[in-house]
Amino acid sequence: MRAIVQEGYGSPDVLRSAEVPRPVPGAGEVLLRVRAAGVDRGTWHAMAGKPYAVRLALGLRAPRDRVAGLDVAGTVVAVGAGVSGFAVGDEVYGVARGSFAEYAAARADRIAPKPARLGFEEAAVVAVSACTALRGLRDAGRVRPGQRVLVVGASGGVGTYAVQLAKAFGAEVTGVCSAAKADLVRSIGADRVIDYAREDFAAGGRSWDLVLDIGGSTPLSRLRRALTPRGTLVIAGGEDAGDWIGMGRQFGALALSPFVRQRLAVFFAAPRRADLDTLNGLIEAGSLTPVVGATYGLDGVPEAVRRLAAGQARGKTAITLTPAATDLL
Repeated sequence: MRAIVQEGYGSPDVLRSAEVPRPVPGAGEVLLRVRAAGVDRGTWHAMAGKPYAVRLALGLRAPRDRVAGLDVAGTVVAVGAGVSGFAVGDEVYGVARGSFAEYAAARADRIAPKPARLGFEEAAVVAVSACTALRGLRDAGRVRPGQRVLVVGASGGVGTYAVQLAKAFGAEVTGVCSAAKADLVRSIGADRVIDYAREDFAAGGRSWDLVLDIGGSTPLSRLRRALTPRGTLVIAGGEDAGDWIGMGRQFGALALSPFVRQRLAVFFAAPRRADLDTLNGLIEAGSLTPVVGATYGLDGVPEAVRRLAAGQARGKTAITLTPAATDLL
C-alpha cells in the first residue's frame, strides 16, 4: 500500500511517500480502508522529535512506527480477534496508528461509528483535537453553565472545538486568536474575540472563571492574571518544542496550585470510545461541527504539516484518499 513514512526526525522533508506492507489487525483491532486522515499538533511533535523527551516513547534515532498519522476516518475491511461491535463495511472514525496510508490498524476502543451528518473529511479531523477540548473543559476545567470561559488559541484544531463545546455547556466564551482568524472564531459561536496582537487579554480589568490555554507560550503568571480569584486554569498538552521535556509551565502550575486559591490544572487526553460517543451526540445534535480549513491529498502531508507548524492552519487540515486508490483488498 501507499503511505507517508518517516525515517528520522526533523523538518517536513523527513516525510515521504513509499510503498509499505499493509498492516494486519491484531487482537482487539480492526483494519480500516482509510478514506481521510487529520493533521494534528501531535503529528508535528512526532515528526520533529521535539520536545526531545518524546523520543523515549517513539524511538531514539527514528520512530519505531514508520508510518505517520493518528486521526482517521474510513471503512472497516477486517476485524481482529476479540473485537465485537464492528463489522466489515462499517464507516468509523477515531485514531489509528499510521493513518497517513491507504490502510491502517486501529484499536477497537479508539474508534466509533462515523456520525451520519459528517463526510469522511470532516470525521477524520475530530478525534484527537475534539477529545482534547472535551477533556480539558469538562474533566480538568469542570466547566459549568453561566461561567465565563477564555480560550487561548481559539482558531486552531483544539481551539475551534473548545469554543463550540464551551458554548454547548452553557458558558459565555471569549476566543483569543489573530485578526485574520477572528471571523472564523465568531462564526463558531464565540461571544467575543480578542486579537492577541492588539490587545492583552490579561489586562483591562476583565477576568474569566475558566481559562483553557492551547497556545503553548503564554507565561503562567499572565494566564493567572486573566482568572477570577477562584478561577480555573487548564493548560492543554506540551509546548516549548526546543526544550528537552516541553512541560515547564505544566510543572510550574502543579507546583504552585496547592498554594493559591485558583485551580491550576494540566491534563493529557488520549481519545477513548466513551469520549467519541459523547462527541457523536453533540455532532448529531448540531452543537459541534468540524472546521476543515484545508484539504490535501496523501502526497500533500509534508506541506500540510509545514503550514500547521507555521501557524497558518485554520481549524483542522484533512488528508483525503480517493476510493479508487483503496477499493481493492
